[in-house]
Amino acid sequence: MEIKEMKERLGEIILERSFKYSENPPFTLASGRQSNFYFNCKPTTLDPEGMNLIGGIIFDMVKDSSITAAGGLTLGADPIANALSVISYQKGKPIKSFIVRKDVKDHGTKSAIEGSVAAGERVLIIDDVITTGGSTITAIEQARKAGLIVDGVITLIDREEGGRENIRQHIENIRSVLTRTEVMAIRARKMSGKAAQ
Repeated sequence: MEIKEMKERLGEIILERSFKYSENPPFTLASGRQSNFYFNCKPTTLDPEGMNLIGGIIFDMVKDSSITAAGGLTLGADPIANALSVISYQKGKPIKSFIVRKDVKDHGTKSAIEGSVAAGERVLIIDDVITTGGSTITAIEQARKAGLIVDGVITLIDREEGGRENIRQHIENIRSVLTRTEVMAIRARKMSGKAAQ
């Protein structure tokens, strides 16, 4: 399957499992903002087909880079990083996954980062959805504190509400698998296809 077809199918899964629309009342987002649409990516990122598509698409995006690991703030980034890790191993260029804790434990190693990564490694920060970019920025900061070299950021969905610009203040290299515009275009194609039947 070509990357374009993989993105189209992934968009369909996101619409089926992870997208909600409501005129009234609007959804309250993690940022506190109100919105008529909501993405809960976990039903997609934890789905076998969804994980396979996500891992394949993101691997294609990073296969020529020098990163050795990928991860982000738990919980949204975890299945995406794991999908990339499995696919990258199958493709012969293993990329480890790691977790950035929201709260550092007050016992054990007291580390904000979990996984087999060490200072000096080039890593990719992953997130499921960016709205304001806050969780992505937290992950970037924690990774840098641990001595990791943040090579770039990839998000599954960019809501196109200013988060990308906020993240750009911390790192220039940021890409998304899909934008809100692309997801809405897939939704429009599906709705026009149903209307034609």
